[in-house]
Amino acid sequence: MLKCDAVFQGGGVKGIGLVGAVKAIEKKYNFVNLVGNSAGAIVASLLAVGYSGEEIEHELKNLNYLKFKDETLIDKMGIPGKILSTVLEYGIYEGNYFRNWIEELFKAKGKTTFGDIRMNDSTDEKYSYKFSAIASDLTEKKMIVIPQDLKYFGFDPDKFSISLAVRMSMSIPLYFEPVKLQDTTGKTHYIVDGGVLSNYPIWLLDDGSNNPKWPTIGFKFFENTREVQQSNKDHSISSILEYCEDLVDTMLNAHDKHYISTIKGDFDRTIMIPTEINIDGKNKKINTTYFDITQEESNALLLNGYNAAEKFLETWDFDLWKEKFRS
Repeated sequence: MLKCDAVFQGGGVKGIGLVGAVKAIEKKYNFVNLVGNSAGAIVASLLAVGYSGEEIEHELKNLNYLKFKDETLIDKMGIPGKILSTVLEYGIYEGNYFRNWIEELFKAKGKTTFGDIRMNDSTDEKYSYKFSAIASDLTEKKMIVIPQDLKYFGFDPDKFSISLAVRMSMSIPLYFEPVKLQDTTGKTHYIVDGGVLSNYPIWLLDDGSNNPKWPTIGFKFFENTREVQQSNKDHSISSILEYCEDLVDTMLNAHDKHYISTIKGDFDRTIMIPTEINIDGKNKKINTTYFDITQEESNALLLNGYNAAEKFLETWDFDLWKEKFRS
């Protein structure tokens, strides 16, 4: 089997498509270092502790995504309650159900802290742990990579909870409450979804050399040109819910749309997973916060990811890529 590093874009519920792509890539590659944001952090962390793509698919098929919307008493008081919760707690949903769910999955593999997934043969800090999560520190206004950047907070990375890191990474603004992380000086940091600053840091695992030992393969979502043109032409905002959805999508995707379009070679090493599915002859776009996704829709998105990865493998040649972009 060949080796590769992998970077997974965030995308909320769309993360199901990442699992389909993983199942195809696993036929040819073993993952070494893994980086992910939000939903990408979920998939990457599960791979890092020992799950296969097929095992992750099994867990997701038995998951009720609506349970991620864990509300307090205030949240259940309709729109006024949700607005009040956002004002008081900076987010509607608690995120506790999610963390408990993924913590149990980590326990099943016997790996719950970053010390359990330390890469002992690595001398470079960026490759010290098999998995790294991307998050945004609103207090310091910067992107953070967990566990590597935990030293700035005064924490021992080896003892830090993987589930807490993933929970920090998937704190979609407005939807989930931010994680409040107090450093050793007593300062409180508000940590949210890494996509606020970089939803697809494909560059993060590059070693800076002209001849890397193995490739970094990216897993990213895309909208086709027709869909983008149509949405730009017809789309309008008519409710607070649509406003929040558009705010989140723009916040999580605009920066990296610019970045990947201006950096040579990134498209070539990226698996582009369509977010549009076809159900009963009708096309439907899956949004980041579409928590009431059906099993049929989930299967279609999974198939999108699998087919995209299969297509990628048909033309991908690491040596040619290095010759073109790293020589």
